[in-house]
Order: sequence, then C-alpha cells, then structure tokens
Amino acid sequence: MRLSGKVALVTGAGGPMGGAVALRFAQEGARLVVTDISGDRLAAGVAALRGAGLGEADVVALRADVSLREEALAVARAGLDAFGQIDILANIGGGLRAQTLYESALTISETRWDQTFDLNLKSALHLVQRLAPGMVARGHGKIVNVSSINYAGEAGNADYGAAKAAVASFTRTLAIELAPSVNVNCIVPGAIETRAMAKLGAQEKEGYRARNLLKRLGRPEEIAHAALFLCGPESDFITGHLLPVSGGVSPSL
Repeated sequence: MRLSGKVALVTGAGGPMGGAVALRFAQEGARLVVTDISGDRLAAGVAALRGAGLGEADVVALRADVSLREEALAVARAGLDAFGQIDILANIGGGLRAQTLYESALTISETRWDQTFDLNLKSALHLVQRLAPGMVARGHGKIVNVSSINYAGEAGNADYGAAKAAVASFTRTLAIELAPSVNVNCIVPGAIETRAMAKLGAQEKEGYRARNLLKRLGRPEEIAHAALFLCGPESDFITGHLLPVSGGVSPSL
C-alpha cells in the first residue's frame, strides 16, 4: 500500500472532493485526521471510512472551521495527540460561502472578498505553520493544496479566481521554503461534480462540459487519484508543481 504507516490530515473531508481524498488515502493504508465545517457532512464522511474498513483507532474526526486559527490548531492537536505525527497535509477545503456563485468585480462586497480569501487561504496557512516544522524535522512530508482553473481569471469570479491564484503562489513559495524535506504541490481542478456544480442550471453545466476536451465534468475520485499520486512515493521528485485535473483545460495567467 502506498501510504502504509502514514498519517494524513484532510480538510473539507465532508465534501465530495475531500471525502474522496480521505477514502482513497484510507484505501492505501493511511490513518486519518479529518475535519469539515459541517458536522453532519463530516459524520457521513467518517461513516464512509468505517465502511472501507477503518477502525476507531485509525480515524480522528473533529468538526471545525479551519479558517479560524484556534479551530485549525485544535484539529492539528487532536491528530498529533492521537498519532504522534502527521506526514501528509491535504488542504482540500475551500470554495465560496456566498449565496450566488457569480458577482461582478465592480460590485463585489468587501465582506464576500474577505470571506473567500479566508476560506481558501487561511486554513492552509494555519495548518502549514503548525505541521510543516515537524515534517522538516523528520526530513519528510507531503503537502497538497487545491487551486482552480479559475486562477487564470473568470468573469464573475474575481474573488474566487484571485484567492485560487494566491493558493497556487503559496504552494510555490512553500515548495521553495520547505525544500528539500517536504514536497508541496497543488491540484488545479476544472469543473468537478460538487455541490457548487449541482446548483448550476443545465445550460451552465453544458458550458463547462463544452469547454474541456473530454466533454464531461470531472469526478471527485479523479481529484483523489491526483492527491494520492502527489502524496505517495511516486511523486518524491516532484515539488512546486501545479497539476491540472481539468479535462484538458490549461490555465495560465
């Protein structure tokens, strides 16, 4: 198993992508620390892990808003208390808290702007600051972040695109600062079958399908496969990389 003996912390583990990542890691032998802002979604995610054969001693679950430093540190502390160390950090949680997906850059509120940056960046900052020093001290660790093809710019998504561009930049900075001990990489999803995508109308979904070469939406499991690769031994000579999982859409600024 690729992750046998490893401990992985996965944020957003109650969502489609985070849940798929946690499950894929479990299938490859990892013990898990999982968190989500929704207690109900987190419980469902833990039930899926139990169904995959993980016992109580193999999973630590704590509901938290990891964009808040105290709550993020509580999750890290729970994992460290249970397992002694965390080898893999998968910052999967993110997205938008706004009720509407699209808002012009000319009218977007400061509140929405701040919330989007907090949600997509602060959790990674808090957990990296707490866990990366231990990885460096042990001489090994894997960190994976999640950006979006919208980091290249998207009408109506000024806040989200800018925040995800910041995630990509943060990834590169971490790869430089934490080298050579820790590999830090970033998944760049295209349109994936998530709760946000489910809110779109048929015409909008068709637009996303038509935009990529494979003419379909991505599946959460396909993000999980990429995360497993970036957190497993096959990627030991890869760091600072942005890996599009986007059906052929190649974002660039």
